[in-house]
Amino acid sequence: MTGPPAPGITGDLGDGTYRNPVLAADWSDPDVVRVGEDFYLTASSFGRAPGLPLLHSRDLVNWTLVGHALERLEPEEAFALPRHDRGVWAPSLRHHDGRFWIFWGDPDHGIFQVNSPAIGGPWTRPHLVKEGLGLIDACPLWDEETGEAYLVHGWARSRAGFNNRLTGHRMSPDGGKVLDEGRTLVDADLLPGWFTLEGPKLYRHGGRFWILAPAGGVATGWQGAFRADSFAGPYEERIVLSQGDTDVNGPHQGGWVRTGTGEDWFLHFQQTGAHGRLVHLQPMRWDADGWPVMGDDGSPVRVHRKPDLPAGPAARPAVDDGFPGGVFGPQWQWTANPGPDWTRPHEEPGLRLACVRTDRADDLRSVPHVLTQRLPAGARTAEVRLRLASDTPGARAGLVVLGDAYAWIGLERAPDGRPLLAHRFAPANADRERDAAGAVPLPAGTDTVLLRVEVTADARCRFSYDAGEGPVRLGPEFAATPWRWVGALLGLFAAAPEGEGHAGTGVFTDFRAPATAHPHPDTAVAR
Repeated sequence: MTGPPAPGITGDLGDGTYRNPVLAADWSDPDVVRVGEDFYLTASSFGRAPGLPLLHSRDLVNWTLVGHALERLEPEEAFALPRHDRGVWAPSLRHHDGRFWIFWGDPDHGIFQVNSPAIGGPWTRPHLVKEGLGLIDACPLWDEETGEAYLVHGWARSRAGFNNRLTGHRMSPDGGKVLDEGRTLVDADLLPGWFTLEGPKLYRHGGRFWILAPAGGVATGWQGAFRADSFAGPYEERIVLSQGDTDVNGPHQGGWVRTGTGEDWFLHFQQTGAHGRLVHLQPMRWDADGWPVMGDDGSPVRVHRKPDLPAGPAARPAVDDGFPGGVFGPQWQWTANPGPDWTRPHEEPGLRLACVRTDRADDLRSVPHVLTQRLPAGARTAEVRLRLASDTPGARAGLVVLGDAYAWIGLERAPDGRPLLAHRFAPANADRERDAAGAVPLPAGTDTVLLRVEVTADARCRFSYDAGEGPVRLGPEFAATPWRWVGALLGLFAAAPEGEGHAGTGVFTDFRAPATAHPHPDTAVAR
């Protein structure tokens, strides 16, 4: 009993039901844990900083972003420049011994963990639990029945030379190290039809060890379940969630959580192209043979009754930002570890981004000083007001839609000192940007402009500006593109050519990105 997606309506429908996705943006590889009456979720953040986003909910449908667990990526020197497909892959979030724990695999360095007594911190610095290439998708388990601790992880073929298998270790109870060389728990090369097994989440249930793990590729695969009487196996397998006749492709990689009322739910993602990996919530039960059944008898639901939990206000992670005190909200991340003077709090209105001097200002994919947030799914218009507070020729600042290809609109200081309206883009196969429209002088006496990009539901972008004389469309339509593992990003930037001294700032005020899609009712509800 599923229905087609309705543009503009996701999450809480206000009538005791919800529509998937419950998180309509690129919260890739989600994992979830319940502590008391609260639910917490984290997701992959790859090479962006801060990393390891932390979301909170009381009903698994309405979520708010409350912060990050990883202030800077380590090793620091590895993330001084953008590494869009590296860094934090598929973290696991757990609560044990009064602390929150997050484990993840960095395919170039190994398995790390951070922990904290509270979701708001302070979080420890990353600790390397197991060093090595190709170690990804790590998940711990503290077995309350025996006091033993375990760790399971997958493998990245690009670094290790193989994949499609899950490796398990005994782990020290303090989460600090593995205690053995590890053993293969599941070799999916031996399972007919299985490939790209990854993303394991490790649990104990009904006296058995359980691994929930996807296979078959992010856009085309399925969710699997494996169970064994002992951690070492042998494990038997079953596919427990697949696309079937629905429009939810690949239902892939997530976490199981049980509510205080005893209901079971599963959060996973759906790959959607430029908008990235959107998070869906599936009901879950256990059949007579003890296997989990997700969704509507193994197919994803689009609309369903909400979990049996107290109702609360509708909520979504913030997109808009007024930059109070000159500080940006938690929805923003740099494309690499930030420098110390790229932005500073202040009393005047707006966010001041330093025009960082660089020889790569003509390729925004390669510079770290781009402040980004996820491109929300659905049609919407993003706009921000900009003043270029710089006299440096070639200094520029603007609003960008950033992916494997990108386009931006903003202001640039001409050699003669005039502020010019610029619109540029870079195709995916180009190493530098080019003009999307000719430079436009601002009206005399004007130094501030409203920048706007209209984004359609299928991620086509139309750029325009308003310098006080009404909106002006600029350049052709641009199709947003994802990165290798990451959806497209909305971003703000400021840059200047190489040289000496401070190059000024771009002053951004009132970032807004309201949804523009119209609601379409859908009454198909799975009970």
